[in-house]
Amino acid sequence: MPIRVLIVEDSPVMQRLLADLIGRGPDLEVVGVAADPYEARALVKALKPDVMTLDVEMPRMDGITFLERLMRLHPMPVVMVSSLTERDAEASLRALELGALDVIAKPRAPDGQALADFGVSIAEKLRAAARVAVAARADGPRPAGRMLEGPADKRLLEGQLIAIGASTGGTEVVREILQRLPREAPPILIVQHMPEMFTRMFAKRLNDQCRLAVCEASDRQKLEPGHAYIAPGNWHLSVRRSGKAFEARVEQTEPVNRHRPSVDVLFGSVAAAAAAGATAAILTGMGGDGAEGLRKIKAAGGYTLAQDEASCVVFGMPKIAIETGCVDRVAAPAGIAERIMQRIIEGPRGGGAN
Repeated sequence: MPIRVLIVEDSPVMQRLLADLIGRGPDLEVVGVAADPYEARALVKALKPDVMTLDVEMPRMDGITFLERLMRLHPMPVVMVSSLTERDAEASLRALELGALDVIAKPRAPDGQALADFGVSIAEKLRAAARVAVAARADGPRPAGRMLEGPADKRLLEGQLIAIGASTGGTEVVREILQRLPREAPPILIVQHMPEMFTRMFAKRLNDQCRLAVCEASDRQKLEPGHAYIAPGNWHLSVRRSGKAFEARVEQTEPVNRHRPSVDVLFGSVAAAAAAGATAAILTGMGGDGAEGLRKIKAAGGYTLAQDEASCVVFGMPKIAIETGCVDRVAAPAGIAERIMQRIIEGPRGGGAN
C-alpha cells in the first residue's frame, strides 16, 4: 500500500510542484490538496491520509494554530514545508515543539538540480514521518526534568569536548539534554540536520531556554566552557586544537553522507582534536550519518552514547551506530545527559561512565 499524503498549501504553484515531486515516489500517493486549514480539516476526516505536508503561512488560519488543534484532536504525522525567512523559521521550530516531525525549506531556485534534491529530501521525510506513532507525542514538549550539577573543580573541564549529532526528531531531544546540563560543562558542539536560517533561530531559542550559552558557530571561534555551538545550516562544523584550547571551523566543503552539516565531519574532527577527552552522543534521525565519526571517537579513547529506540522518533542513525559496536551506552535523553556529566566529572581516566 502506498503512503497517502495530504498537501496543505495555499500557493497553486507550490501545490502543483509538491504534488508532482511527491507523486514521483512509487510508494507515495497524493490523495488530496487543501488550500487552507479548514479544507484540510475536512480532507483529513474524509481521506484519512497517512501523513501531511503543512505550510506555515496560509489564509483563514495560520499553520501553527491549525497544527496545535490537529495534534490535540486528531494527531497525525506532519512535515512542515517552510520558506527560508526568519518568521517562518521561528514558526517551524514552534511546530516541532507542538509535534510536527520534521521541517523542510521550500526551494529558492527553480533550477532542475535544486528541485530534484528537494524532491528526494521531502520524499525521505514523508516516508520516515509516516512510520511514526504521533499520538504518544501529542502532549507538547517534554519537561526539562532534573537539572544536573557540574564539577566543583573546573580544571576537570580542560581538554574535554562534548559532541552531539541529530536529525529527524532531534530538536526536542537536543533541547531536553541541554536543559539538564550546567554551565560547568566543556564546550558542546552540535550538528542538527536543519536548513539555513533555521539553525540560527534554533540556537537563539535554546539560548533562551537553557543555562548554557547557546549560539550558532562561526569560523575560528574560540570554544569556551559553558557554551554550546550549533552548526550553521548548509555549512560543516569541525573543531581544531589551538594550544590547550579548541576553536571552531565552519566551512562549505562538499556534503558528506548527503548532508551539510554532517555529523561525521564534526565527530571525526572531535576525535582528532580531543581524543580521550571526547564524549559524543548520536540521537534520533534517518540514515547513517555519524556512525563512522562515532567509531573514530571510540577508537581515540573517547566515550560514546546513542539514543535508545523507545525514545527515538526515527531509530536510524543510532541503530546504525550501535550495529558498528562502537557505542558504550544506549540511553534515553535523560540518561544521556546524566552519562555526559558523569564522564565530565570522572574525566577520561575515571572509568568512562560505563
